[in-house]
Amino acid sequence: QVQLVESGGGLVQAGGSLRLSCAASGRTFSSYAMGWFRQAPGKGREFVAAIRGRTSSTYYADSVKGRFTISRDNAKNTVYLQMNSLKPEDTAVYYCAADRANSYLPTGRNEYDYWGQGTQVTVSS
Repeated sequence: QVQLVESGGGLVQAGGSLRLSCAASGRTFSSYAMGWFRQAPGKGREFVAAIRGRTSSTYYADSVKGRFTISRDNAKNTVYLQMNSLKPEDTAVYYCAADRANSYLPTGRNEYDYWGQGTQVTVSS
């Protein structure tokens, strides 16, 4: 079992930055693909970014490409999401997720086995 704990959410003005962190338990973190998803009020949970295990290949939703950066520190069992140039439409609860199979294209919700509780990000205009 893997436990994921997100932190770093908060309230920020449009154009500002936040860095989300997700700390994972377990000794096999480095082999997992890790992803960030978000869910705005009244909407479904959508893919934001992912990073594969071993290769650290990264993937981004078109809506955040060029503004968000996903990274990982395997020594700390932590994955990060650096969010710059934030927009009001980025407001959502952000969830961290882990994919045991280290899928080749870890962009779908169904690829992921473990989820965190989420952290709120609110961007004011």
